[in-house]
Amino acid sequence: MAVVLRLQRFGKRTQPHYRIVAIEKTRGPHGAPLEIVGHYNPKAEKDKEKVSFDMVKLDRWMKAGAKASDTLGTLIVRAKKAEKAQK
Repeated sequence: MAVVLRLQRFGKRTQPHYRIVAIEKTRGPHGAPLEIVGHYNPKAEKDKEKVSFDMVKLDRWMKAGAKASDTLGTLIVRAKKAEKAQK
């Protein structure tokens, strides 16, 4: 069972909202995820409101061998940089 971390789209046509999910690679775009790891709202005003992760869950899945999609990898890097800048 190959697990990937990717975005799963929800919301209306003009109001996109994404869940960050751990899901089997073979499941479709609307398949049932194994676990919801966070949320991404590209229409949010502030950068810190755009992405929210449960870092414990994210790290657990990454250590278990799950690979993040390219887009999600970029979001993770951006969120970690923003977190360091706040400290």
